Amino acid sequence: MGGLPAGKVKPAEHDYAEWERRADALAVLMGGKGVTVDERRRHIEALPPEAYDKLSYYERWIVALTQALLQRGIITTEELARKMTQVERRG
Repeated sequence: MGGLPAGKVKPAEHDYAEWERRADALAVLMGGKGVTVDERRRHIEALPPEAYDKLSYYERWIVALTQALLQRGIITTEELARKMTQVERRG
């Protein structure tokens, strides 16, 4: 987490999953609409330590982008819950 020593970074190459590519594209698009890297970082650093450690890099991005949408009133928690239910039903 921000400001805390985390040890050495072990770079690892991997093929990106489609959802990871989409998360990256969404971050770029939202950046064009004013969601800055600093705002994303603030949301990521606000995660509880256990959530931060459990989530992958791009999962943290999704959380941060979601928080930005919620805080700006672009989506509501109810809309998000409905969409999550739809996605879960698709399997």
